[in-house]
Amino acid sequence: MKPLSFLKASKYEENGGGKMSKVIQLHSKDSVVISIKEIAKGEVINVQGEGENSIEIPIRTDIPKGHKILVKPLKKGEDIFKYGYSIGKAKTDLEEGEWIHTHNLQSGLSGILNYEYQPISQPNIPKTSNYTFQGYIRENGEVGIRNEIWIINTVGCINKTCELLAKMATEQFRDERVDGVYHFPHPYGCSQLGDDLTNTQKLLAALTQHPNAGGILIVGLGCENNQIEAFKEVIGEYATDRIKFLKAQEVEDELEKGISLISELVAHANQYERQPIPLSKLKIGLKCGGSDGFSGITANPLVGAVSDIVVASGGTAILTEVPEMFGAETLLMSRAKNEETFNKITNLVNDFKEYFIQHNQEIYENPSPGNKDGGISTLEEKSLGCTQKGGHSRVEDVVPYGERVIKSGLNLVNAPGNDLISVTALAAAGAHIVLFTTGRGTPFGGPVPTVKISTNSELAHRKKHWIDYNAGRLIEDQTMEELKHDLLQYILNVASGQTQTNNERLGFREISIFKEGVIL
Repeated sequence: MKPLSFLKASKYEENGGGKMSKVIQLHSKDSVVISIKEIAKGEVINVQGEGENSIEIPIRTDIPKGHKILVKPLKKGEDIFKYGYSIGKAKTDLEEGEWIHTHNLQSGLSGILNYEYQPISQPNIPKTSNYTFQGYIRENGEVGIRNEIWIINTVGCINKTCELLAKMATEQFRDERVDGVYHFPHPYGCSQLGDDLTNTQKLLAALTQHPNAGGILIVGLGCENNQIEAFKEVIGEYATDRIKFLKAQEVEDELEKGISLISELVAHANQYERQPIPLSKLKIGLKCGGSDGFSGITANPLVGAVSDIVVASGGTAILTEVPEMFGAETLLMSRAKNEETFNKITNLVNDFKEYFIQHNQEIYENPSPGNKDGGISTLEEKSLGCTQKGGHSRVEDVVPYGERVIKSGLNLVNAPGNDLISVTALAAAGAHIVLFTTGRGTPFGGPVPTVKISTNSELAHRKKHWIDYNAGRLIEDQTMEELKHDLLQYILNVASGQTQTNNERLGFREISIFKEGVIL
């Protein structure tokens, strides 16, 4: 997908009559424009025609903000274009000035597709080396942006025990140099079988290796399927002064023993100090949730521009939400590092489609009710906007669910679109920070700082306790060049501990594990 230079207005432009434009044209090939404001039936909009000609189009029905307006007549079955790509087919004959949405636009996707490796030349993204942040260097050379103590339970039966431990430890060690003590409850670890248990173990094991934690206490019950001894094998090599284990059934007082172990972890974490770290060590996770008609115009391409800077600097960007690649997957495939990586992307996409088929679900299910209300009509449209978060860098690798990214650059991680599950997978993959774009808003936060980036200013102003950064300024008074550097500086401030995200400030930290399989 082309960069946002194709956007006809990065700021509002005045029409000939002096009125502010109410629509945005994204690409000369497009059948639609996007409403910046609500537009009433009978109003007339000006859009760019062939060459420099301006065309007046009367609006045939009320148009909600962020929704699509047809600018050329189409016959039933013809493609409707947005971003320069098809977002579906016309359900019936259509006239210019019509509101285009689910009532007259349907997906053009169907079945399992065959893909061919057709690489494209990569854009020249300037390399930068002058960006730094203040982070913590761990013994194994990895870098963290927080110095927290994490409590991870092997089984859901002891969620409340771990919650109480975190509360007690927070009170007792509040004057220490650690950034807090946190527990992430989940319901699994007992009665799971086969790959389902393996997924849980891999995900939790990956979190124990996350460098944002200066110390980890792993708490087991003692009779669960996810036994501590087996879990240690999944973790692999670990520093014994950074990771401690507690089996609740084997001690007289698990709270007293837990606090004692946490005190040792706090003493270990106190040894770390922030120091200058190059941007090449930063790993950012890329996620969108509660999208609207501006997601693919403001927040997602803005995050993509920042992702390109991070990657060009030697850092890492991690993109997930596989079902939201359907319809735009060929754009990612064309950017594969080599044919081996292309095959990995193909398997990633087709395996997830098979997952839908196994459960008798429609592969190309339409977007969620919130997405539709915000102006997203088809999965192609959602995906074309969603994948822009990955910028324009080549895809270096594809990582299975619950595993850690090992290559710098843009990586794809296997996980569904669900907000909680995918953000958890991004953190487990090693993301220090998750950039979460949204047009509808959510208070949710993962185990790492979760930067909520609004697609529109109205949401940013109305939900200040949810939203950390407003990308809606891209269609008001800021350019992409200005905002991408501003957002990057904000991210560096978060990484350096100078700024807390709203999810951190309010204590909104959760994990969720992908469930597939049998429970006894």
